[in-house]
Order: sequence, then structure tokens, then C-alpha cells
Amino acid sequence: MSKRLYVGNLPYTFESKDLETLFETYGKVVSVRIVIDRESGKSKGFGFVEMTTDDEGKLAITKLHGKDVGGRPLKVTEATPEQDRPVGGNRFGGSRAGGFRKK
Repeated sequence: MSKRLYVGNLPYTFESKDLETLFETYGKVVSVRIVIDRESGKSKGFGFVEMTTDDEGKLAITKLHGKDVGGRPLKVTEATPEQDRPVGGNRFGGSRAGGFRKK
């Protein structure tokens, strides 16, 4: 069974290929995704890597969590399942306007 990992505190210049290269030392990489900000088109500094097996994922966590990459200590953990998110643009479930009114 594959293992999906969360990778945080990435250098903002990192690309998917860089992330794949970093992780393939510890096993076969099934997929890589760096999260991109919709408005700026730039990396948000975190992403996800899927490894072929649980053992490979655990090895990657052990070896890479805290490792200095580009002057930043990586945060590598097992990814948690995505939860249902409210429709809308902000954490309160509303639009980007936010629902605050000027008086």
C-alpha cells in the first residue's frame, strides 16, 4: 500500500522535479505535488509526495524530517486525509468579501 506524505517548509523556488529527486533516494515516488497559490502562481512552500510502500514512506520521514534544504528545515509527516471544506473562499465558508460591512 502506498504512503502519502506532507512536506512543509519547502524553499519557494522548489519545483516538482526537485522534490521528486529529494525523495527518490528513499524509494519509488508515485506522485509529487507542490501547492501553488492561485493568485500569484507561486509555491506556497508545501506539497505532497506519494511513495510506493509504507516502509519507503516511513524511511523518507525518518531521513528527511528536519533536514536543511535551501536554508529551511523540512517538515515531513504522514499526510492526513483531506476534510470536506465549505464552499466559498475563506475559512468561514463565505466569499472573499468576508461578510464584514463598512458603516
